[in-house]
Order: sequence, then structure tokens, then C-alpha cells
Amino acid sequence: MSGLVLRLAGPMQSWGEHSAFTQRDSLRFPTRSGLIGLLASAEGVSRGRSLQPYEALRFTIRIDRPGVQMVDFHTIGGGLPRGVPRPDGTQRPRDTATMVTRRQYLSDAVFTVAIEGPEQRLDELAHALRWPHWQLYLGRRSCPPDQPLLLRQVDDPVTDLETRVPLARRLRGDDKPVAEFVSEGVMDAADAVAELADVPESFNRYDRRYRTRTVSIDTRNVPRELYQTGEKFWTSLTAYIVEGP
Repeated sequence: MSGLVLRLAGPMQSWGEHSAFTQRDSLRFPTRSGLIGLLASAEGVSRGRSLQPYEALRFTIRIDRPGVQMVDFHTIGGGLPRGVPRPDGTQRPRDTATMVTRRQYLSDAVFTVAIEGPEQRLDELAHALRWPHWQLYLGRRSCPPDQPLLLRQVDDPVTDLETRVPLARRLRGDDKPVAEFVSEGVMDAADAVAELADVPESFNRYDRRYRTRTVSIDTRNVPRELYQTGEKFWTSLTAYIVEGP
């Protein structure tokens, strides 16, 4: 097994798990479907193509900054000559065509993600993330990521999350140097276990399908020196990116 370390940061992120048409939710951490969507965009995988090449990947997420939850609203359909399409293919009448959708976002959130999988597959993904085929985004196309996105390709990315990758947050007073981790599967020491419908079987625009999976959320001790801000954080992050194993 090999692994990649990604840093997901940007002004806005949104990781929907059970969105309806007019109500678009966001979990407080990246979903498996959102992460696979990011990788598929980097590789130029069009909608409807098989997602089997992503089945062997395993994701572990460190929540560096949870961000601030926000709700925005959009109006859609106004002025369309034929109205807004319904799921069954018919059209809403023009006098009821304008609809309001409410969409949840995370503002100023930061996550560090470990991706584990077969070494050859990780080599392909690393190349695609460095030279992406399409624009990358954090859950929604309106949410581009900050750089750097891909930090390192390493043998044990989860250990790097626990011990090496700097964390852009300030410790105050008697705060303990801990961080929340989201792991796939059930862990005995988990603080919480959740079942999510976020394993994509198809991204086809007219046939989106998802399976469920179980994730564990636990709090782990991390070295105090990983907590850094300002120039010191960026110096440490740069050192992590360019240093050897």
C-alpha cells in the first residue's frame, strides 16, 4: 500500500450527503463521494464512466479547522421559456417556474486527508492532481481549492496526519493538542459511529446511485508543535512538502 496526503482548504466547501433538489446539505467533513468526484475530475473521468478504479481507495480525514456553517440561497428557473424541468421530464408552468434553493457551505474550513491504496493507482492519482484534466473543486464547482492541494506521496499517510503534517490552528491556554479524525469502518475507540450514503456507484446525471458505508469519528493526541499559525505554519508546511521520507 502507498498513500497521498492532501490539504483541502478554501474560502468555501460543501460536502452534501442527502441533498434534495431545493435543500442542499453539507456534512462537517468531506464525503467519500466528494473526494472521489475531486479525483475523477483530476483524471478527466466523465459522468457515466465506471467508478470501479476508486473502489480500492481508503480515506482518513483530519479535521484541522471545522469552519463556520453558512446557508446561502439561489433562485433558479426565472425567465426560462419552457419553465423548470421536473424529475419525470415534464416542465413546471412559467408562472411557477422560479424556485428557491438553500445550500449549506463550510466557510474557512481546513481538512488534511490521507488516501491509501495500491501504489500504481496512487502514482496515477498523484500525476492527475499535479496536472488536472478539469478544474478541481471542494464538493461543488463554485468551491475551488487553495494551493497547495497535494502535499506528499508517502508510505504511511495516516501516521503523517498524526505526527508530521502541521495543523493551521492556535492552541489557547490549557487547550489539549488533539484533533478529530474520520476513518472508514468501525473502530473500537471511536467517539461516534455514523452510517453515510456517500459511496458513489454512478455519477450519471440521470442515474446517480450511492451505497452506504460506516465511518468512525475519534479524537487523537497530536504533537503540540504541529499547531502553528501565520508565517511559521507556511514555513513548516513547505518543509513537510519538500523534505525526504
